[in-house]
This record gives sequence, C-alpha cells and structure tokens, in this order.
Amino acid sequence: MTVSRQTIALAAVGSMGKFVCEELLSDDRFNVVVISRGRDPWFTSRDIPIHVSDYSSDSVLSVLEETKATALLSFLNLNDERYITIHRAFLSACLASKTCKRLMPSEYCGDVERYPDRPRFYGTTREPFRKILKAEAGNVEWTCIENGWFMDYFLPKEQSYMRPVPDEFPINLDAWTARVRGTGDEPQSWTLAREVGKAIVALCATEKEWEPITYVCGQWGTYNDAIKTMESFYDRPIPKTYTSAQEIRDYVAANLDNDQVYAVQAVMCDEWSVDGATVVPKETTLRQREKYFADCHFSTLEEVLKKAKGVKGVV
Repeated sequence: MTVSRQTIALAAVGSMGKFVCEELLSDDRFNVVVISRGRDPWFTSRDIPIHVSDYSSDSVLSVLEETKATALLSFLNLNDERYITIHRAFLSACLASKTCKRLMPSEYCGDVERYPDRPRFYGTTREPFRKILKAEAGNVEWTCIENGWFMDYFLPKEQSYMRPVPDEFPINLDAWTARVRGTGDEPQSWTLAREVGKAIVALCATEKEWEPITYVCGQWGTYNDAIKTMESFYDRPIPKTYTSAQEIRDYVAANLDNDQVYAVQAVMCDEWSVDGATVVPKETTLRQREKYFADCHFSTLEEVLKKAKGVKGVV
C-alpha cells in the first residue's frame, strides 16, 4: 500500500534550515518545498522546489495551497520588527490554509519560560510573537524549538552549515582562544544542529499534540567544563581571558537603546549566558524527549568531537 507523503514547507531557510532539509529529504514520509525571496543553488542542486515569495500572507498562502503543505517551518533570523511582521503573515497564511495547520516559528533559544526576554533582542521580537500565537493561533498548532547554544560552534567552520559567531560564542577555534563570560561556571546547554533537525522531523511526523515550547539538549554543563573537554581532546591548552558578569550587565544597561547594533547584540548574548538563560530546563527536556524523541540520539560534546574527527565536510 502506498503511503502518502506529508509536504513540509520551509521558509527563509538559512544555516539551521539546511540541516532540516537534509533530514526531511532522507525520510520517505516527507516532501520538501522551500519558500524564499530568491533562488539558491544549494536547493536546486538537490532538486528541492523553490517558491519565490515576498513573505506576505497571500503569497505564502498560495504556496501552502498549491503544495498542500501540512506544516510551515520558519528559519527567519531577524532581530527587529520585521520578525514579528513576517511571522504574523506566516500565521495568517496557516489560519487561512485548508491543509497547513502546524507552524514552527524561528527560535532556537534557551529557557524562554523563565527568561522570555533573553537575549534582549529576542525579548522585543520572539517574545511578542509568542504572545500573539497564544492569543491568535486558533486552530493552528504551534511550537517553538529551544536548544541552548548550537554545539556546532565547537567545530571547525567547514564541518557545519552554522556560520561561526566568534563575537558571541566564548571559544574562537580559528584563534584558539576563549573569552570566558562571568565565572565560566554558569549553567549552559548545547545541542548539535543536525540533531535539532532530526528532532524537528520527529515533530513533523508525530500525531501527538505539540506543546507550545519544545526543548532539546545534547549536553548540560558549564563553559569551564567545555573548555577542559576541548583542551583534553586536542591535547593543547586554550588561552583564556575573562569578562565579569558585572561588566557585561553594565555595558548592556548603557546600550539598551542600541539593540540593533551587532556589537551590542553580541554582549546581550554574553548576558544571556551569564544569567543562565541559555540552559534548557532538564526535567521538561527529558520528559519531552521521552514523549517525542524516543528514536533520537542527542550527543554530548565529546561524542561530537569524536564523530567529527577525520570527517571532511558537514557533520
């Protein structure tokens, strides 16, 4: 008996979205379509249909209806009011669609229930849209994926689609240095992007109702722990500098009106780390792992480093 495939629509696909594309393509339960402002050889070389859109509600709705998509996954990484405007259009399209009644907005943060405004530029973009979803989603099921830091930032840049963010992430592989935020003992969470992608595929496949917030995690720990793991694995010390939590908070307080400046956003990510807001809640995460992700493996940092050793290309 032929089983009909679900069509999953991915909008504004960037680094994280490429992992999801690959995982969906490898699963014969799904077809993939991409909604984008332009055409990208990465997708055409994989025969992924691209629908060019201006991200308006009508434009996105026409794609959802034409393809009979059942879920819309957003990877739109904007940190200003456009994030809310475009995600509102995505929600409107799902509300009007006959088939697409699942929406996954672009998130990938930490404990957003305890720290809804961290990092602060998420507090003015993601958190307002979460409130819109709670009030206006109607018959559209939705969830926000939260994974802490991407573990890919511990890898050489050629081994991940995730672009390095040396101004945000404490360890700079190219320079082989670490800038420890706070004491380095603040709790953190890390998850490999590909394994986040596998979790998203599992959510697309499940008939279980989505929860508003879904947490995944490969490892809980501290940056002091992670630095020791890196030093042990590569058998070389990492020179360290330190920025105190007070220095970070003072800088953020003095620059709250400049939250669209990347240098300020980078320090707001420092604040996100020293506040412990990156760490996803363990009890909830493990409960949801059992509920949705029983067939998924979430790797520790040491497992990822071993897996990546000698691998050419993306892990």
